[in-house]
Amino acid sequence: MKVKLDKDTCIGCGVCASICPDVFEMDDDGKAKVIMEETDLECAKEAAESCPTGSITIEE
Repeated sequence: MKVKLDKDTCIGCGVCASICPDVFEMDDDGKAKVIMEETDLECAKEAAESCPTGSITIEE
């Protein structure tokens, strides 16, 4: 899976980083960033589904 994040729509709520810290972390600008673009971790899908702004996309 390839994980992408749209920083323009990210509101920095931190849900993704709390659900899947191996793939996401919070950046200095207060928004999320992807730290592992290629992953098989199921938590990445869960983070994408939980994102309130739909800023995370997963390509399989």
